[in-house]
Amino acid sequence: MSTGSTDDKMRVLVYSDDAATRAEVIRAIGRRPAADVPLVEIVECATEPKVHQWLGSGEIDVAVLDGETQPAGGMGVSRQAKDEVYDCPPICLIIARRDDRWLAEWSKADAVVSQPLEPIVLADTVADLMRRRSATRLNAK
Repeated sequence: MSTGSTDDKMRVLVYSDDAATRAEVIRAIGRRPAADVPLVEIVECATEPKVHQWLGSGEIDVAVLDGETQPAGGMGVSRQAKDEVYDCPPICLIIARRDDRWLAEWSKADAVVSQPLEPIVLADTVADLMRRRSATRLNAK
């Protein structure tokens, strides 16, 4: 299966209740996190219901969830999405503490990055998840 043209766009959902965290994630991802992936269209979410609405829509290609979001953290949102959303997109979870890795595994996240965010690490992680989504997506675009 082809990964598609780099002229296409992929939607990346960024979930955090903290606008500064969302902005930091968006800056790190940039317009195109790697030369061999499509341009990114960012969808920002600050509330759990909106995240579930977007993830269930089939229109999101990759999700980046902040594990520290209140009242519904990214770990619980990830676990619920992976259990309930048909063809759930790959999820990258941002964790604040190294000890949270076991919770990240419980959440069924596809990738984990730690705070403080390293822009290159986050961009590479999102690019990897974009490639994976291009190769495995069930829904025809």
